[in-house]
Amino acid sequence: MDYDLEMEKAIAKIKETDAKIVCIQLADGLKPEANKIEESISKATGAKILIWLGSCYGGCDYPLQVKNLGVDLIIQWGHSEWKW
Repeated sequence: MDYDLEMEKAIAKIKETDAKIVCIQLADGLKPEANKIEESISKATGAKILIWLGSCYGGCDYPLQVKNLGVDLIIQWGHSEWKW
């Protein structure tokens, strides 16, 4: 994988918010890495990680359906670098 997903930031946010169930939303090109991402984050945090396999067309495209699953936090990764 050629992307720096800044996993340490995601792990820190999960710990900071004490999230127990986390939904990870990935752009299609990153979905092949979903298993590695899930394993790494769950091992580091103890949180249950759900991978959203539906669409992801940008920051405004988040899965409202996960509310019904009790998700505490959604983390979304895309291909493009986010500039603040």
